[in-house]
Amino acid sequence: MALFGAVIGPVALAWGLQRTSGAGASLMLTLEAVFTAVLARLWYHETMDRRVVVAMTLLTLGGMALVLDRAESGTTPMLGLLAVILATASWGVDNTLSRTVAERDPGQVVMFKGALGATATTAAAWVSGEPFPSLLQATALLMVGATGYGLSLRFYLLAQRAFGAARTGSVFAFAPFVGAALAFMLGERSGSAWMLTGAALMIAGILLHLAERHAHEHAHGVQEHEHAHSHDDGHHTHAHSVMPIGLHSHLHRHDPQRHSHPHVPDDHHAHTH
Repeated sequence: MALFGAVIGPVALAWGLQRTSGAGASLMLTLEAVFTAVLARLWYHETMDRRVVVAMTLLTLGGMALVLDRAESGTTPMLGLLAVILATASWGVDNTLSRTVAERDPGQVVMFKGALGATATTAAAWVSGEPFPSLLQATALLMVGATGYGLSLRFYLLAQRAFGAARTGSVFAFAPFVGAALAFMLGERSGSAWMLTGAALMIAGILLHLAERHAHEHAHGVQEHEHAHSHDDGHHTHAHSVMPIGLHSHLHRHDPQRHSHPHVPDDHHAHTH
């Protein structure tokens, strides 16, 4: 996870941003949702019905439109955008692998991945002869890392625990549009018909994926784990000497159960289809 999420992804993104437009790179980050959804399907058998397949197709077509937009600007901008695609693929792998640690303390996961990634990238910069950043640059990088990586990853893990890898990726895919808007606010002027087409396709794909509803009869086997939960969700029926109100966390056991209700591939609904 640290290799893909904290080394390959950031390095590819930084290289790509130096060679392509900020708005195009921001929008291309939406493809992270595609890689995450496909890998979640292959590795964890998360559901992908026809609506989700269409949504992923729209996102992919939007990415192709952005590549065509940069191709008209020359080879270098297109290579920069391809590097951003590599970053999204790396983060897709990272997101999917992160599902296995979603139940752990998010703070510990963030610190562990951050430490490994920082060590590896610092070593790579030293070997390649990169100059040390100034105090101002280092402060700016620290702020970006603390919010864009540390805080973002913590929230991502909490969401993934509740919604599964694929759906969390789709919600997360709205972030690139915020980045593109900020790029234009800061003076970006690379907008074109291809970019608008790509953005429209990507927004349609995200909304379509988020509109998915999944319900059927399913069985739960015996399971024992610890996480924050409440007793009004139909799954946590264990007893307490004094029943707590609202969310609380402790080691608890799930007895076998069969029922039908709308659900997402969270930790309680990892069944196959």
